[in-house]
Amino acid sequence: MHLFEQDKNKNSNAQKPVPLADRIRPQALDEFVGQEKIVGAGTPLRKAIETDHVSSLIFWGPPGSGKTTLANLISKSTHGEFIPFSAVSSGIKEIKEVISKADGYFKMSGRRTYIFIDEIHRFNKAQQDAFLPYVEKGDIVLIGATTENPSFEVISALMSRVRVYVLERLSIDSLKTIIKRALEDKERGIGEQKIKIKDEVVEAIAASSDGDARKALTLLELSAEFVGKGKEITHDVLKNIMQRSFSLYDKSGEEHYNLISALHKTIRGGDPDASLYWLARMLHGGEDPMYIIRRLVRFASEDIGLADSYALTLTLNARDTYHFLGSPEGELAIAQAVVYMACAPKSNSVYLAFDKAKKDAQEKGSLPVPFYIRNAPTGLMKALGYGKEYKYAHDFDEAITDQQYFPDELKDREYFSPKEVGKEVKFVEYLKKYKEYRKKLISK
Repeated sequence: MHLFEQDKNKNSNAQKPVPLADRIRPQALDEFVGQEKIVGAGTPLRKAIETDHVSSLIFWGPPGSGKTTLANLISKSTHGEFIPFSAVSSGIKEIKEVISKADGYFKMSGRRTYIFIDEIHRFNKAQQDAFLPYVEKGDIVLIGATTENPSFEVISALMSRVRVYVLERLSIDSLKTIIKRALEDKERGIGEQKIKIKDEVVEAIAASSDGDARKALTLLELSAEFVGKGKEITHDVLKNIMQRSFSLYDKSGEEHYNLISALHKTIRGGDPDASLYWLARMLHGGEDPMYIIRRLVRFASEDIGLADSYALTLTLNARDTYHFLGSPEGELAIAQAVVYMACAPKSNSVYLAFDKAKKDAQEKGSLPVPFYIRNAPTGLMKALGYGKEYKYAHDFDEAITDQQYFPDELKDREYFSPKEVGKEVKFVEYLKKYKEYRKKLISK
């Protein structure tokens, strides 16, 4: 018995029902379905797995895309030790124990230890740091799996020493292949149950599983248990089992930001139909409608602006309507705001102008306010010239004066450049008149 066998045998007598998704898991690369770009014939990773030359890596992809399965296939190909490790339940103490054993195993056998960390994004910086020197020296091969973008969740020092493989959500065709294999396999699948199922129902299972093989197999297993041996799984059975098909959506993860980005950019691009789709995706996934409204208010100010100032009013009305009605009725007001803004003229002129003004305010420091537009509430201030020679705009034609309102250092600075679109056309006309009238006053 070597260093790791004791740990492996701790729970060897425990007998638990094994879910179909685990029973049917591929036992060889030829059985693996999907992710051909990564492990298809002739790919570098496939060759590395088949020749037992895998280096430290991280599999990043959505649930059920094959991350754990690929890790298991690596474990079957290696002559070294393969230790599964949970980021959820393991701390620094457990990490140090495993690394210590790995070091001893390497000295005894000259073979490396492969450590598989599921949900590696859950490790904090200290836990990741504990692995770093051993990954760097090559004493262990680290294999991580994560549904979160490792660029944000894994420390840069560790990221520079691993290869990241991006797995995609499985296609409907890939899921159908997996489902049919489970239906036919009498040893590891449910072939002995002789379940009847039409192709369109297989496709419905695949379509409702959102690219997740585990979800598809779980739905198949529950449906088979519901109908019983030799019976048929129908669309009605699926509806009873599913209740509702939950979309892939993590309100604190990357997909949250991907979807709000898609909504924002689609409205900006002027497509009301696609905008409604992304809104529906977010609401269906459980997003807080008030978060969406806050982003729409921002959009109305940032991307539509003065081209159609009613957009801001409409989004605030949507907020009040949702507060009053709640879901689902209040969601229609949000949809109205989305469609309106997708079709509205767009201008970011105020956004750009304000950015320029903020930059000057930051870089130029505390430039003095011209005396003639200063407040003069006391006699001393008046004596010092505060407010002196101020020109009251209402005393002039068009309420326009020739007075300079900038500090001297910023004289004649221009920030606001309106676009000739929507209601902003009026501002183009105003500024033209404003500049021409001021020139006349100054030239007198």
